[in-house]
Amino acid sequence: MHRTSGLTPPRIRPPLDLSHQCDLSHEPKPPTRPEHDTYNRRPDLESASATPMNDLNAEWRNRSLKAVWHPCTQMKLHGTAEQPRHALIPIVRAQGVWLEDAQGQKFLDGISSWWVNLFGHNHPHIRQALVDQLDRLDHVMLAGFTHPPVVELSERLAALTGLGHAFYGSDGASATEIALKMSAHFWRNAGRAEKCKFLGLQGGYHGETVGALAVTDIPLFRTAYAPLLRLGATVPSPDARRAEGSITPAMVAEEAAAQLEAWLDEHHPCTAAIILEPMVQCASGMVMYHPLYLQRVRDLCTRFEVHLVLDEIAVGFGRTGTMFAHQQAGIHPDFICLSKGLTGGTLPLSAVLTTDGIYEAFYDDDVARGFLHSHSYTGNPLACRAALATLDLFEQTGILEKNVQTSKRLWTQFAPLSNHPRAHHARKLGMIFAWDIETSLPDFAKRYAAQALARGVILRPIGHTVYAMPPYVISDSEGKFLAEAAFAALEATLAQESHAQTSRVGTIDGV
Repeated sequence: MHRTSGLTPPRIRPPLDLSHQCDLSHEPKPPTRPEHDTYNRRPDLESASATPMNDLNAEWRNRSLKAVWHPCTQMKLHGTAEQPRHALIPIVRAQGVWLEDAQGQKFLDGISSWWVNLFGHNHPHIRQALVDQLDRLDHVMLAGFTHPPVVELSERLAALTGLGHAFYGSDGASATEIALKMSAHFWRNAGRAEKCKFLGLQGGYHGETVGALAVTDIPLFRTAYAPLLRLGATVPSPDARRAEGSITPAMVAEEAAAQLEAWLDEHHPCTAAIILEPMVQCASGMVMYHPLYLQRVRDLCTRFEVHLVLDEIAVGFGRTGTMFAHQQAGIHPDFICLSKGLTGGTLPLSAVLTTDGIYEAFYDDDVARGFLHSHSYTGNPLACRAALATLDLFEQTGILEKNVQTSKRLWTQFAPLSNHPRAHHARKLGMIFAWDIETSLPDFAKRYAAQALARGVILRPIGHTVYAMPPYVISDSEGKFLAEAAFAALEATLAQESHAQTSRVGTIDGV
């Protein structure tokens, strides 16, 4: 589908603040800021000297290159043990917002290690819960058995979401697969097997397994495997960056909802569900939109008898300012997918919760009408205890309220970046911050990530979008360190445009 005339992306707009949320006390206290001078280092970004290696760092890097296939990575970009290029960083310990390599150099984790860490690395409460659980029960299969951590976690997640009967997986893509299979199987059990197709948003991302890729609209992740996929349809995103002049984000949301309505009017008889990321489409460049869109989608799903699946894998657990992003629209989904921050960034775990009505459609004497999905570590006790400890911290620290001030403070610290003449669409929502960079460098993301790393911070742009999603425990001085490094990395990267030989090989990874 095409965009309606008048809703074209603007070139430059003042900062867009969609948040009505988000500070934090620091438990535990993170390591002090690195003492070495990181701001003035200007490394050779195409060689191993981008991060000085002692023998121990080099040993782990070389062993990894020979033995590990790293995720979502063109391995050739790292070179070989004999001829390294973009050096791997061997991390050996972590505390608070800091990661530390084998030679003792610290890096501020500005993206929460792919958006999973909430309360800082190596948090004592989560760590103690895991130690205690190891003394009790490490694992038992969940078919024919149960255990206290999975029961307690399911009860608490139900209380938080208003949904029930949690089904567990290992990661976000697994949660997507579970929700889509549940939806299609529900309609089959209801005698409407023709409702078996899925719908997503343009630019949506829901994982990289075959089923999840079918509803993911990121070419980098999708194109290579298209022959394997039963591709879902897509409708326009309500991207608030399309608001220009007299056009408001709410008007963009209304227009996108109208296009969704037109699509459902024609295709609802064969559509099982629509899946979307509420409020922020993360992997497509932190695309933020007005909550009105979610309200319209909820109404349309009810009217056309289509399930609403909300992917809160990245945006849940306070990232957008509320516990779950969809709460800002005052709606209730049919399915919710949770992962990433669920265990505070310690162990892999995902969960899907749904309505009692959907659960009851599977409740039958016929095994074939049951939900036919499993994996060996479903509802692992250790992962569930980590999740319970994470929920404890939400209750005990008042983090959502504190993050309101943390977000405001960070936004002020990021002001030089927001006001940079080459940074457009400065935006934030809760503890997510993003800027679109005008640059001629096709490999901007790789170059910027290297410059940021050289200054002691981990920031990995998505295409030309620089973003930050730090752990909630980031202090005032750490926020200043992050913001100054982010700005300095941008200046250093843009300075390469006039004289650097640009590479079109690609980025180290997609996000």
